[in-house]
Amino acid sequence: MAYNQFDSFNLPPGWKKYLANYKKILLGLVVLIILLTSLFQVNPEEVGVITRFGKYVRRLEPGLNIKLPVVERVYKVPVERQQKQEFGFRTISAGVQSTFTKTGTSEESLMLTGDLNLADVEWVVQYRINDPYNYLFRVRNPVNSMRDITEAAMRQVVGDRTVNEVLTVGRTEIANTVLEEIQRIATEYSLGIKIEQVVLQDVNPPDPVKDAFNAVNQAQQAKETMINQAKSEYNKVIPMARGQAEETIQKARGYATQRVNNALGETSRFNALYSEYIKAPEVTKRRIYLETMSSVIPRLGNKIITDEKGNNVLPLLQMQLKDK
Repeated sequence: MAYNQFDSFNLPPGWKKYLANYKKILLGLVVLIILLTSLFQVNPEEVGVITRFGKYVRRLEPGLNIKLPVVERVYKVPVERQQKQEFGFRTISAGVQSTFTKTGTSEESLMLTGDLNLADVEWVVQYRINDPYNYLFRVRNPVNSMRDITEAAMRQVVGDRTVNEVLTVGRTEIANTVLEEIQRIATEYSLGIKIEQVVLQDVNPPDPVKDAFNAVNQAQQAKETMINQAKSEYNKVIPMARGQAEETIQKARGYATQRVNNALGETSRFNALYSEYIKAPEVTKRRIYLETMSSVIPRLGNKIITDEKGNNVLPLLQMQLKDK
């Protein structure tokens, strides 16, 4: 009877059909909303972390995944993406020619060294998220915590070194030491972060003393350059002089050996001649005389032969002049 009274209201024709279609449309919308809130995509560089009423439930790998609507929530954590934090400067625009600014960063970059000097240190920390659970739930703000840890570690390491080490030769050692210290504390605090690299971008003295410090550095570089040039010349000249000295010594030794050998040979020859002379003195004298004359006479020009009683050779000389 009640249905008949409701049906007797003055409703437009076709409302029953409209209400039936509305229910279908509403049901379809509910199903669509459930699907939209249940299906989601996890990108290749991410992992999904599911919580149910705020409690950790499971971890999802990249791809299309599903969760319970309303009661479950998904956190997408970029575990494969390398991220960075800048200290002492900020990047305004990145590109082929990046632009930077130091506005508002002087407090984190200005540090006291071990020899009570000031240094303006700019550095970058590159990191990845290696434990999504710790990153999301163990620390309230892990990135800010990491920044505080990094700044404290850098100040500690810089404070143990002189300003010259910080500005020149000690930069690589400082970066490595800071990386190890940050990673140790981050692991101890369960930040879920892995530090991959610490890079000192630029280290300078404060602006009021920068010109004087640069002048000192230029003088030191000039000094090193002159020392290296002197060593280079030394390496060229000294080995050459040593080689020449050794060559002269060897030549002198060779000459001395030659003279000694010649002397020994002459001595042996003289001893041999003397031995023969002792055996037959007259024969030896005769032989020596003949040998000497045979070597001397061919070198003479005109030859004059006289007997033992010849008193004057002038006639013979005059005849020779006439013949000519």
